[in-house]
Amino acid sequence: MPGFIKHLSLVLLGAVLALIIAAFLRTTEDEFDLTHLMLEQAENLFGLEFDYAQRDSMLPNVATNLNSYESLREYPLDNAVPPAMSFSPLITGYQPDPVDKPTNWQIPGDADLPDDHDELAYYSIAELASLIRQGKITSEELTRFYLDRLQKHDPELKAVITYTDERALEKARKADEALERGEYYGPLHGIPYGIKDLFALEGYPTTWGAAPFKDQVRDETATVIQKLDEAGAILVAKLTTGALAWGDVWFGGKTRTPWDTTQGASGSSAGSAAATAAGLVPFTIGTETLGSIVSPSTVNGVTGLRPTYGRVSRYGAMALSWSMDKAGPITRSVEDAAIVFEAIEGRDEKDYTTVDFPFHFDYRADLEGVRIGYLESAFDLDYANQERDSLVLAQLEDLGAELVPFSLPEVPFSSLSFILNAEAAASFDELTRSGRDTLMVRQQRNAWPNVFRASRFIPAVEYIQANRVRTELLHKLNETIEDFDLYVTPAFAGGNLLTTNLTGHPSVVVPNGFNDDGMPMSITFTGKLYDEGELMSTVAAWQRSTSYHTRHPDGF
Repeated sequence: MPGFIKHLSLVLLGAVLALIIAAFLRTTEDEFDLTHLMLEQAENLFGLEFDYAQRDSMLPNVATNLNSYESLREYPLDNAVPPAMSFSPLITGYQPDPVDKPTNWQIPGDADLPDDHDELAYYSIAELASLIRQGKITSEELTRFYLDRLQKHDPELKAVITYTDERALEKARKADEALERGEYYGPLHGIPYGIKDLFALEGYPTTWGAAPFKDQVRDETATVIQKLDEAGAILVAKLTTGALAWGDVWFGGKTRTPWDTTQGASGSSAGSAAATAAGLVPFTIGTETLGSIVSPSTVNGVTGLRPTYGRVSRYGAMALSWSMDKAGPITRSVEDAAIVFEAIEGRDEKDYTTVDFPFHFDYRADLEGVRIGYLESAFDLDYANQERDSLVLAQLEDLGAELVPFSLPEVPFSSLSFILNAEAAASFDELTRSGRDTLMVRQQRNAWPNVFRASRFIPAVEYIQANRVRTELLHKLNETIEDFDLYVTPAFAGGNLLTTNLTGHPSVVVPNGFNDDGMPMSITFTGKLYDEGELMSTVAAWQRSTSYHTRHPDGF
């Protein structure tokens, strides 16, 4: 019995000493009740190990940092404010072609109105431009035609968040009046289009597809919209985006693909791709951070251009990842994408990441003698579209291209994806801390609310280290592909999607057939930095030898 009492006394003494130590560690308000145990547990989260003395020295510093965090959280930060650090694909020794050769867009002079006006829905931008310039249809008539199609089919597709019909009809009438005065703005003069609802339009909601922001109206108009206004294009609708640029689920439902309306349109540029595929607009604008143009373009059987990082201004667009976000056109053909790209690319003083390099689309380009790399290990994998992708390689050779096998650099690119998560969590820090993230529709593990929370545990040091590895990846990829004119990969297999979204290289995703269920499939071509002209001219030459992009879904 005395031994038990002695043991109990030692336990009690130990507990008292622990309380005394804990009280000592909490003697200053700055320390926020931090303890050695807390630091030890944090070390386990981050794969670190320090001893007792090291933790003891760290505690006051960690407490000071925590004070700083709390202070900074009191300062209001709008989503549009970028960090004072930036990513640029421009590296030492790299210089894009400085020669500026304007494109002579091949607008046919003899396009005719179809007997069945519904066929207008799938006219190319060049054909519609011909009709408008010849006076065979007015911009107002064309705008009403597409507004009617949107209103007819949107209940099934759920691709529209906000119609901009009043503004659109006013702009269309002004476009017609300008043409009557002999003023012609170019191939987009009077052509309707839709835009992903990540882009702000003054006086209209900009919802970002998410319930916490569904009533948001921003006092700005995105540069992309301003540039398209100047080119004479007519914005008819703001289209769905998966909530905060993930997936095809938004606060109003799930956007469907017109190829099979029981299936989702993929995302996050869901409405843009679905509306283009269904002929509800001639072209749309989407964005990509990690597949948000490539994936919905694939599922909806359309052509998507993800430009070089910094080629298209993101001013007025929701920021998800400042170092990875890109904006580009979604169209039915590469030629249409080139027309739109020329109108929206270029330097913008409101977006310091933008650059001003020449762009030239060559209608005469062919594949004779073009060196095209192909990601050999990816094409050898057993994946869903392997057979159709292999046929593309054969077609490229038949058209005169020289195919050269290559491999992606041996850099652990798959371990860099948390860069996006860290930046996204910072973009929506207030949403997470306020608890309003519970208003979002998708609440599962693999959805933004959970990812934002988990990303609070990404150490700043690891984020910076990952970006240093990213620099290595950028250098090594440029070295790997310097002897190619462009290269081709599966749209998803092989790691190119993540790699090039990290490095900022431009890609064009194009339809290359249909699977056994009648659903469209795609393949991806990637170009050198800022070389969208070479990339698009070459891919267009291949696309003209196919007919996949000319097919459209039944019932639309």
